[in-house]
Amino acid sequence: MNAMARRKAGQPARTRKFSLNPLVWLWRIFFWGFCAVVLLQLWYLVQIAVWTHVNPSSTSFMQTRLAEIRETEPGFQLKHEWVPYDKISLNLKRAVIAAEDSGFMTHKGVEMEAIELAIKRNARRGRVTHGGSTITQQLAKNLFLTSKRSYIRKGQELVIALMIEALWDKRRILEVYLNVVEWGNGVYGAQAAARHHFGVNAAQLSSYQAARMAGMLPAPRYFDKRRNSPFLARKTGTLQKRMFQVVVPK
Repeated sequence: MNAMARRKAGQPARTRKFSLNPLVWLWRIFFWGFCAVVLLQLWYLVQIAVWTHVNPSSTSFMQTRLAEIRETEPGFQLKHEWVPYDKISLNLKRAVIAAEDSGFMTHKGVEMEAIELAIKRNARRGRVTHGGSTITQQLAKNLFLTSKRSYIRKGQELVIALMIEALWDKRRILEVYLNVVEWGNGVYGAQAAARHHFGVNAAQLSSYQAARMAGMLPAPRYFDKRRNSPFLARKTGTLQKRMFQVVVPK
């Protein structure tokens, strides 16, 4: 007797029993979570491959910051203009490497000693305050991630940095970094920053101007409002002395 006949006869229909084995569900969750993670990494890899020859028009950091500003200034537009590597002052290239990543030319995207030191500092403070990031890691974060500090984000940052180093040479890494890094409130890239801070093109930055811009990293909005900061002045002087010892990609 089928279910319809049972209902007509006043007999209860047989209920279907499902197996709810927790191990099966855990395995399914793990499997699909793993697939999602792999697909995300492939998406990052494809984007990086495309940007080997195509310049990124925007970054995750740019989009996030623009959304934040537009909450109070609906018509706001970011200041950003791409310039090729050869149109960026050699002074700025040297100063940024001296300030942010002295081992840029020799490492493979990650410096484990710096990360280990950052972990120790974070453990002492009880929260994530240092990242030990190379220029490549900073670029990975700017392109794809957020500024929120966590060890999960740091792990993803490391993976993307290794992808970038595998597909791009040092010249391309530095070119993209200098064109997308933040240098003030809504100011991104060397060209917009040079005009914003000094009224010149990126190719015309002097050693002092370049050192001062490099000294603003990694807190450009803070120093954009405090241009007479004694700390920034001291850092600028230090970078001016160090920058000429730096080797940059040709």
